Amino acid sequence: MKKKNIFGFTLIELLVVISIIGILSALILVNFNSARSRARDARRKADLDQIKKAVLMYYNDADPAAYPASGVLVFGSPFQQGGMVYMRLVPDDPLAPNANYNYTQELSGQNFCLWATLENKADGDLGVSQTRCDAICGLVVVDDDEYVVCAD
Repeated sequence: MKKKNIFGFTLIELLVVISIIGILSALILVNFNSARSRARDARRKADLDQIKKAVLMYYNDADPAAYPASGVLVFGSPFQQGGMVYMRLVPDDPLAPNANYNYTQELSGQNFCLWATLENKADGDLGVSQTRCDAICGLVVVDDDEYVVCAD
């Protein structure tokens, strides 16, 4: 009897390999999407910090000292007053127009509140930011997933 040399894979072997590749790619895709949402959250925090710095510069230049009114700060537009440019372009949420940053000035003009909704509901900075700004933004912030920045 002659033995045949057959090169190749059986159907079962191919199905096993394809299913393993499918499972691995599904796991990688889930991790990739969560990494993207965490990156957008990091950008939101950085954007709000930059906007806060511009608003503080505005406060220092204003006479009498006051934070900009709610209509002065327009996201996606330049932030300037007179000849002074505080931001060439006020950043908008990475998922705009589906998500937005928010700004409000306290009635006295001596405080402000900036906030954005984070995608990662378990972010450790959420509670810290809300606690720090609770007295100023307590009436504005209604959701637990909103990251808040206020005048320190």
